[in-house]
Amino acid sequence: MHCPECGFVNSESASYCQRCGAFLARIGESEGGTTEAYQIDPSGELRPIDIEEAAAGGALVIRSGGGRAGELFELSGERTTIGRSPNADVFLDDVTVSRNHAVVVRRRDGFYIDDLGSLNGTYVNRRRIESHRLTHGDELQIGKYRLTFLER
Repeated sequence: MHCPECGFVNSESASYCQRCGAFLARIGESEGGTTEAYQIDPSGELRPIDIEEAAAGGALVIRSGGGRAGELFELSGERTTIGRSPNADVFLDDVTVSRNHAVVVRRRDGFYIDDLGSLNGTYVNRRRIESHRLTHGDELQIGKYRLTFLER
């Protein structure tokens, strides 16, 4: 499959270009659909939540990856860490996710995601980033996980 950005020939099973990181869309592939959001309560049970209510400040919702679609993480503090470390605020259990992969920081003018020098990179809307100001509906790709940023 040829990359639409740089023309590099990738394997047919690749989702992202091995050279530039661009998303490789397949004919007939659809990314639509909806996801029901939930949080895990202290007892370990899944608790359905209203996305509009939860995204009062900002939130990340896992859209796909790791069998956790719908899990929501509120961005309530100044910094929200993302990584494979069990101590991360958003724990993503995947070998392609660095232990300290990225951080979402609340600044005066909004939320920013900063890559922390991860080996496989952080992608926003299919573009590899170092730092990016997030806007409502942005899609993040970290390892095999796709997350959506919500803000109200």
